[in-house]
Amino acid sequence: MPPAIDPGHFFQTETSIAETSRRARKATNSHGDPIRLPSKVLAIAADPADAGRVYVAESAGVIRRVILATKDTSHAYRGPASNAPITCLALTLGGGRKQRPVVVIGGCWDRRVWVWHAETRAVQRTLEGHVDLVKAVLYVPHDGGRDLVISGAADGTIIVWALEDGTKLCVFKGGYRGAGAAAAAGGEGHPRGILDLAVDPVASSTTADGRLSLSLFGAGSEREIRRWTVTFPPPLLPPPPPPPPPPPPAAAGKDDPRRQQVVGEVVSAAHETSVNRVRFDEDGDLWTASSDKTCRCLVRDDGWKANVELAHPDFVRDVLVDEQGGMIITACRDEEVRVWDRGSGKLHHTFSGHFEEVTALVLLLPGRGVRTLVSGSIDGTVRRWSLRGGDIERDRLSGVMEGGGEGGKEEEREKEKDDLMTEEERRELEELMDDKEGE
Repeated sequence: MPPAIDPGHFFQTETSIAETSRRARKATNSHGDPIRLPSKVLAIAADPADAGRVYVAESAGVIRRVILATKDTSHAYRGPASNAPITCLALTLGGGRKQRPVVVIGGCWDRRVWVWHAETRAVQRTLEGHVDLVKAVLYVPHDGGRDLVISGAADGTIIVWALEDGTKLCVFKGGYRGAGAAAAAGGEGHPRGILDLAVDPVASSTTADGRLSLSLFGAGSEREIRRWTVTFPPPLLPPPPPPPPPPPPAAAGKDDPRRQQVVGEVVSAAHETSVNRVRFDEDGDLWTASSDKTCRCLVRDDGWKANVELAHPDFVRDVLVDEQGGMIITACRDEEVRVWDRGSGKLHHTFSGHFEEVTALVLLLPGRGVRTLVSGSIDGTVRRWSLRGGDIERDRLSGVMEGGGEGGKEEEREKEKDDLMTEEERRELEELMDDKEGE
């Protein structure tokens, strides 16, 4: 290893040396049948065409289509020449009334949204408009008009694009004050960077005249969760031949998307700090993962107040709702994946295997009732965990999981403390313990 990157050529505390040693030992484990990738895993999405494949966004500026059974990469989607990290991704559903092809969409540190054809891997277009790194992307199908891509970035801005040609349809601006602030400032919205977006499935719909009404929730580097509401009028449909030049237009009316909800309405401030993930469940309630070390359920019918709080020892990076199994699954910075009983809020069990922060989760339902959880981590691995009751119990007995989550890790820490003691110090400690027992 070159001296410039060899840790041995730099000052390190005993704590950092012990932590490096712990991770090196843990990296050899095979829990979750790891698929090892060349760089950090930042996001995962299920393949809509095949339940045995996932798409993985990496810090090396590539998205890979991974076949879980063989651990092979069948496709790699590259774009940023600088290998800038791809932080988020989304996939189109394919098929439908418009016979859509499957398209891969990735948000990148280079401030662009990249769009690839899933099979040819060709870059179809790039969407440019943000002035800081893109952290969230969504795909919204619209059979009555143009399909949408929605992106959110560290500049506090949300942009709605037409997928077919990259037209910028709507911009929600926040109070960003970083590099390029002059281009992004204006309006009221997220004062800091956006970390995640979700479309409200209950409040969003297509009207009888083909207009798309969207209720969009945004979360970011502040504690507030905001809601944006916009109805795209008929101009969202493929435009007719241009008419003769009209008279000078009046001010935009209430049906113009530029005039609708220019202010992001704060719907919740339940958390103490950054909200990393927002996901709706089938009841229309909102599950959130936050850096305040909690996962919460915000109830629609109670004004988005939290009625469930799941406490963690570190930042919570992702949350999933397993509707079929009645479980809540969370990813934490402490390297663990936790499964909670949705009804009681109690920790059911913990999947241990990653040796760095867990960044992403996806639930696969390949049929036959078998539910498979896939997790990705900064450690560069993708791991799979069966949620079937018998498999969970077998893993529990074999030591892959520690019910309660922290037992195995505490034992590992205690062992590390012992390893740092000399033989003389260990004998002295044993003598002190013997004296204490004799008192």
